[in-house]
Parts: sequence; C-alpha cells; structure tokens
Amino acid sequence: MTDQDDNFSTAEYRQRITKVRKAMEKAGLEAIFVTDPSNMAWLTGYDGWSFYVHQGVILTLEGDPVWWGRAMDAVGAQRTVFMSHGDHIRGYDDTFVQNPEKHPMQELAALMAELGLKNASIGVEMDNYYYTAKAHTVLLAHLPNAAFADATGLVNWQRAVKSELEITYMRRAARIVEAMHERVLELAEPGLRKNELIAEIYATAIRGADGHWGDYPAIVPMAPSGLDATAPHLTWDDRPMQKGEATFFEIAGAHRRYQCPQSRTLFLGEVPQKYRDAEAAVLDAIEAGLAQAKPGNQAQDIANAFNQTLNKAGFEKDSRCGYAIGISYPPDWGERTISFRRGDTTILEPGMTFHFMPALWLDDGGLEITEPILITQTGYECLCNTPRSLWVKA
Repeated sequence: MTDQDDNFSTAEYRQRITKVRKAMEKAGLEAIFVTDPSNMAWLTGYDGWSFYVHQGVILTLEGDPVWWGRAMDAVGAQRTVFMSHGDHIRGYDDTFVQNPEKHPMQELAALMAELGLKNASIGVEMDNYYYTAKAHTVLLAHLPNAAFADATGLVNWQRAVKSELEITYMRRAARIVEAMHERVLELAEPGLRKNELIAEIYATAIRGADGHWGDYPAIVPMAPSGLDATAPHLTWDDRPMQKGEATFFEIAGAHRRYQCPQSRTLFLGEVPQKYRDAEAAVLDAIEAGLAQAKPGNQAQDIANAFNQTLNKAGFEKDSRCGYAIGISYPPDWGERTISFRRGDTTILEPGMTFHFMPALWLDDGGLEITEPILITQTGYECLCNTPRSLWVKA
C-alpha cells in the first residue's frame, strides 16, 4: 500500500454517513450542518486550510452530503470529496467574505430552502470553534420556520471507533512523533536556542518517517522550560536552554490529518530528587491506568486507577488524564468526546484511540510522560515505542 492509493473508499464514507444518520434520527433531526473541519473531512474527504471563512457540510437523511463554502474553495472540494460534483459542491460569491454588509449564512439559508429544509429540524454545532454567534443569528433570521437544535458532538461521537485504514494512518503518525522525539534528544543541549530546536522538530515532522510524509499538526509544539513549564500550554521563544531546567515536549506526528500526540520531558544537568520522585510516581500510575485500558471497562476506570496510584505516592492531578484522538484540524488534536476522568462512564471498545496524558506540574517545572494508545480486542496497544522515562542530558 502506498500513500498514493490508500485513500478512504466511497464505501467507507457511506458507512460513516449511515452511522451519523442513525444518530440524527435518534435526535429527531432531519438535517445537520457540520462546520467542524474534522467532521467535514471524516464525512466527505474535504481537506483544505479554508476554515477561517464560513463553510460546512449539509447532511440530510437521504442522498449524498452537500459541501458548501467559499466559491474559490469549491475547487479544493472537487479535488478531495468523494461526492460527485455539481449539486453536491456549492460555493458562495467572494463578496460575502468578511463583508459587514452581508453574511454567507444568508446564502446558506437559501441553499437549505432549495434543499427542502425551510421547515425542517436542523442540527448545528453550536459549541464549536468554527460556528460563530453571528452565523447562528443570521441563519435563524433567514430560516424563521426551521427548528434549530444543538448537534455539537453528534458527528464526533461516531468517529470514536477507528477503521483499519484510520489506525494505519495513526500508526504512521506514531512513527513520525517517535522520530521527532529522537531528534529532540539528539540536539537539545545547554545554550541551544529554543526556536532553533523547534525548527528541527518541524522539519522532522514534515519529512515524515518510514517513507510516509508528515502533515501539519493540529497544535504547535509545546516546549516550555523551567518556570514556564509550570504552565501546560506555553510554546517557545528564543531563549537558550539551560542546565538545571526541565523542558517538556508535547508534540504530535500527523499523517493525512490523523494526529498522534506524545510528550516527553528532558532535564539538562543533575536531576533533583523531587523530579525522580515524580517520575517514579507517574510511571507507576501509568502502568496502573494502562491495566484498565481494555474493552468493556469505562473511561473513568483508567483515570481512577491512575489517580489512586499517584495519590498514594503523594502527588495529585486535578485535571483529566486523557482524551480521544484521531483526525483533527487546528486548534485542537482531541476529538472532544471521551475523557479519562471520574464520571466518564463511556464503555471502551476495540478501535478507540486516546492520548493518555498523565502530566504533572511542579513548583519549578513540569513533567509530561504520555502515551497514545489503541484499545484492542483484549487490552491496549501503545502506538509509540518511545522510551518511557524522564530523559536526562548532562
């Protein structure tokens, strides 16, 4: 199988659509308008950096989906979606782009009326990065007789169990993030400016691994050092790396938009005992959590086992310790569905993929040792083979 001939089949897209339609019927929806680019790609194959303008996919209970977006991006839709062209790819005039005098949702409302949805029950992703309050207001005003409902997450949940080809893509992404970590360990040293190291991380990510190319990650590399590493989501600057500081690297390999995030922490110089204690606690807690990663268990079983073990060692983590991953676009590589935390009773199934993310933040740095995992028929598989430890360089 080569990268050129392993695209998803039309049959797989139709299977996905069937799953979504069952969820729509259960929710009492006659149509949904999907704006999350991950969901757009998963349903139709559309792939383009056009999510900064209004776009989406209309799916009804019959027929193929309709891609709708900026007219110039319709060409990209023709290149990527599985549907036939013509009525299934619809573009709006460029004068609607960022124009305070009119809004693209006026055109979407007209299209929905044309599709017979003037009085329909329509689901929209209201709590989504790409669907604005203004968009919703305009759409309601121009389809006054339609009944709109919140369908946030409806498509996301259908993505939870991955197909064989999706898992293949994620394994390729895993090889890429392994190579990225190897490059970090090879190059990082006192005096190296952080932006120079990040440049090497990006170069490695895009070159890919094992003959498979690297796509862009949905989140930029997180690589804070020292006190900056007491916060979870800082990125990088041009300051040189220093002895006596920990740096965690929360990075992801990506292939065909499928994301495989993984974190490791590097300490330059002699490691303080508290970091060794934290490392031992986290590694034990990871093993306890992974022991619960098997079909039939609940998502919270992993979190509860992890936290109980961590607490016995004198450490606490008050945030979730994992989440579902798969196909993603900026600004997030999570699927925004299942979380490893107390109270999440989602039953684990073979084919689900997660970022098991047991990070700790100390008073003078952070410790991240994380694992992307696949739920198998009998347990779990760590998608990466990156050595699981606190890394140290003198």
